[in-house]
Amino acid sequence: MNSGNDPANSAPATAGPDTTNSAVAPAATAATLITNIAGLVTNDPSLGDGSPLGLIQDAALVIEGDRVVWTGESSKAPATDNRVDAGGRAVIPGFVDSHSHLVFAGDRTAEFNARMSGRAYEAGGIRTTVAATRAATDAELEANLTRYLREALRQGTTTFETKSGYGLTVEDEARALRIAARHTEEVTYLGAHIVSPDYADDPAAYVDLVTGPMLDACAPHARWIDVFCEKGAFDGDQARAILTAGKARGLLPRVHANQLSYGPGVRLAVELDAASADHCTHLTDADVDALASGSTVATLLPGAEFSTRARWPDARRLLDAGVTVALSTDCNPGSSFTSSMPFCVALAVRDMGMTPDEALWSATAGGAAALRRTDVGRLTPGARADLALLDAPSHVHLAYRPGVPLVARVWRGGVASDG
Repeated sequence: MNSGNDPANSAPATAGPDTTNSAVAPAATAATLITNIAGLVTNDPSLGDGSPLGLIQDAALVIEGDRVVWTGESSKAPATDNRVDAGGRAVIPGFVDSHSHLVFAGDRTAEFNARMSGRAYEAGGIRTTVAATRAATDAELEANLTRYLREALRQGTTTFETKSGYGLTVEDEARALRIAARHTEEVTYLGAHIVSPDYADDPAAYVDLVTGPMLDACAPHARWIDVFCEKGAFDGDQARAILTAGKARGLLPRVHANQLSYGPGVRLAVELDAASADHCTHLTDADVDALASGSTVATLLPGAEFSTRARWPDARRLLDAGVTVALSTDCNPGSSFTSSMPFCVALAVRDMGMTPDEALWSATAGGAAALRRTDVGRLTPGARADLALLDAPSHVHLAYRPGVPLVARVWRGGVASDG
């Protein structure tokens, strides 16, 4: 992959500095100018149209190394050694997928087919993947992970979080995290995905394992700790014990909350200052108020509702209450087998009451907030050079043309690849 010249447009653009978007426009350097951008989404409301997207029309940006060093109008772009003509197309921040389950083996085609024929989804289906994952070699698990990461990158995802949770033994959870950590720093320990089948008759002993020897083995390889707080998985008291133990080991909490039913997950997440409460499908007014008053992001996962024919989360209710909302794929083999953030954007607009602008912000800056990151999910000087060139004149086409492969090119850490 390279981020080099567009030979048909190799003459450097010249103009004075645009000091509204960068303290000093960079001088000519070994950098890449992407120009002739119809609409550049920066996610900085101080730029462009002043909206949350910070949309700059007829825009350009400059990449140097793995960073964005300048953004502004094309007419004011500095000279650079390399130049790429966006051809009047849109550029957006790379998607930030803040919730996925990518270290697994096998699939659950039969389960999906049965569910689409009338069987309701239940958390117990995870056990099928647990058996396949335990039986797989490290090489097989890593090959599967990298396959889905390449798939996601082609669709514009440049930052991703992924979890363990399909091993449910000390060694299998630890090896999942070791494998994941070779590909992302956003690694989540999810030994508390379900009660291990090995402890079906003694859930309390499994909680002891998750908060003791398993945590000891997994904490060195993870940044986050998560728990599936749900009927059929872990109740509020168990979830609190698990998250509290993780925090004591330096892990930051996240929570699978209120997916299948009303419960304590969301308010527990806010109480423990979790970065994110994920799913948020069944919410009381008190849950919404808690999210609005705290710093916990509500991460919505429309692929799960699509794949299970379940009730859609009410994004409009959350947004109107002032809650920070993220969108993510929840890519996993059981309930949301998609790696496509554009697909999730389209679902959020069509079925969850979001506008195209809100959905894109939630899939980029919202995902960054759910990971407590400030260097991704935006395109402003100092941010990582993670961006996607769309084969469309506007970001709105992500929802307007659902299912169409609109990502033409991706830059991740300043390195380009074709979509």
